[in-house]
Amino acid sequence: MMNKLMIGIISVTAALTLSACSGDNNEEAKQNETNVSEEQTNDMAGHDMGNMDDTENMEVMDHSNMNHSGSGEVPEGLHEAQNPKFSVGDTAIIQANHMAGMNGVEATIVGAYDTTVYTVSYTPTNGGDPVTNHKWVIHEELEGASDQPLEPGAEAKISAEHMEGMEGATATIDTAEETTVYMVDYTSTTGEKVTNHKWVTESELAAK
Repeated sequence: MMNKLMIGIISVTAALTLSACSGDNNEEAKQNETNVSEEQTNDMAGHDMGNMDDTENMEVMDHSNMNHSGSGEVPEGLHEAQNPKFSVGDTAIIQANHMAGMNGVEATIVGAYDTTVYTVSYTPTNGGDPVTNHKWVIHEELEGASDQPLEPGAEAKISAEHMEGMEGATATIDTAEETTVYMVDYTSTTGEKVTNHKWVTESELAAK
């Protein structure tokens, strides 16, 4: 009788021990799953941020040889805008990444003009690398252009020197849009003071 009682006690004790171990194992497994999940989430977040940085870098065009400031002179035949969204002397926020330090800064409007604005691709006359989708060249900066806007695919010689090797180069029109363009003064995020910058389109400016 005593032996049966001892056997029963041992069996109950063993069962309780196994149950406790099982519970500990389950808790450990849940904790491991939580850790793995957090690591995966962190990895994904880091991956997404990396992509965002790459996207921002891609949006900033290489204008290291661009003449950021200008003389303030405008091409012959360019007419002042009749009803611009921003008038001369107004301030607005630039929403464009033509070059580093431009996006998000405050600009002062120096001039507003109605024209056809183009993005163009060309090979610089100084032997530099080909330039694609350059923003912006306006209709009055193309030699021999008629009164009618050029269509994408057309070619024309550039008479402006926004960048080294641009003037005299033959450009291919990538896009064309009739709009108001602005000449602006601003201070870039790098501290550079830019005056008479050509050009920023109306859609690239936002009210303060």
